[in-house]
Amino acid sequence: IMTMFMSGVVAIFEYDLKKIIALSTLSQLGMMMFSISLGLYELAFFHLLTHALFKALLFLCAGVLIHGAGNTQDIRSFGGLSLNFPLVTVCMNLANLSLCGVPFLAGFYSKDLIVELACQYSWGIFILLMMFICLSLTVLYSVRLTYLSFVGPYGGG
Repeated sequence: IMTMFMSGVVAIFEYDLKKIIALSTLSQLGMMMFSISLGLYELAFFHLLTHALFKALLFLCAGVLIHGAGNTQDIRSFGGLSLNFPLVTVCMNLANLSLCGVPFLAGFYSKDLIVELACQYSWGIFILLMMFICLSLTVLYSVRLTYLSFVGPYGGG
C-alpha cells in the first residue's frame, strides 16, 4: 500500500513525462503486490499482463509526444497537443483511462477484481481507506497528465 501511495504522491508533483509514466508503473506494481498479499496470485498476473499492454501504449505515445515537441519531456511545455496529434491523443487517453480502471477497458477487469476482493476480505479500515486513496491518486495524476499535455495552454517557448 505504501508503494502505491508514495509513487502516486510523487507522480502528482512530477513534470517529466517519462518519470510520471514510470511512477504510475511503480504504483501498479504496488497494486500487484497488494493482490499477492491477499493470496490472489492469478489475479496479480492478470493485472501484470493488462498493465503491460496499456503501459506499452503509453510509452509509445510518450515517445511520439517527446519527438513532436522538440525532444522535451517537460509536460509544462506541451499544452494543446491534441490539435497537432489527434491519434496520439486518443490512444494516450484510452491508455490513461485504462490505467484509471474505467469500465469496459483492460485495466478495469483486473483492477476492479482486486478492489472488490480486497473489500470482501476482513482487512482493517485503514488498509481499505489507503487503497481507495491510492486509486484516487492514480486518477489524479492521469487527469493532470492529460490536461497539461493535451488541453492546457501551450507553454513551450
